[in-house]
Amino acid sequence: MQIAARPLSLVGLVVVFAFLLLALFGPVLAPYEYDAIIRGAARQPPSPDFLFGTDRLGRDVFSRILWGAREMIAIPGTATVLAVLFGTALGLFLGYFGGWIDELISRVLDSLLAIPAMLLALVMLGTIGPSSIGIIVVITVLYVPIVGRVIRSATLNIRSSGYIEAARLRGETTGYILFREILPGVLPALAVEAALRFSYAIFLTASLGFLGLGVQPPSPDWGRLVNEAREGYARTPWALWFPVGAIGLLVIGVNLLADGLRRVFRYEGSL
Repeated sequence: MQIAARPLSLVGLVVVFAFLLLALFGPVLAPYEYDAIIRGAARQPPSPDFLFGTDRLGRDVFSRILWGAREMIAIPGTATVLAVLFGTALGLFLGYFGGWIDELISRVLDSLLAIPAMLLALVMLGTIGPSSIGIIVVITVLYVPIVGRVIRSATLNIRSSGYIEAARLRGETTGYILFREILPGVLPALAVEAALRFSYAIFLTASLGFLGLGVQPPSPDWGRLVNEAREGYARTPWALWFPVGAIGLLVIGVNLLADGLRRVFRYEGSL
């Protein structure tokens, strides 16, 4: 596997895989419930008993991060998958058919992209309300135009290829040409874009949680953990460090993996 030959990309792969395992088994590994208040253990620094210390209420920070990993992976992951599916279908359609439909829809997509992502997310969540489903809908709507533009551009480069013309001459259906002939050619761009969208979706989910518009209490959203810890930072700095570190490490890992995918596909494309 060529990605394993690049140390930084391999580090990114390992980090992402480790967080996926935490998302799956975090609640089993956590020594306490995410909302368990431990008597007499408020504001305890990191120690063998409390690896990441405790917050001002006596809740184990390590357990809360493990419990929160599932939503921090599941929500951005689900939104990214939906955005990639809808964006790919839209990009294939626009790039293959072109014409006035392509121009019209592309201008609409450009208009959406001109609005700052966070501003649009705040407006949408203010309308539909903060919830897991709401965040997934918001991220999907935000990223479908971006994925669509990338796939449209890749499709435009492929649609005039000889094997596409040969498929038309054979009388293949439009669906066959789009998904059996063109789609494999845009998969490298799609894989890299999906990894990047996942990275941005994680950061956006954490940002919304910090603003109080993410998954609502009592769920241990990492963004909310940061928000709750900042007021008592002087007395319990570890309650802020570890959620911030978890978010940063996950985002960096996904970015390193995305960069590795980009390099791998560029290398293979030059063969």
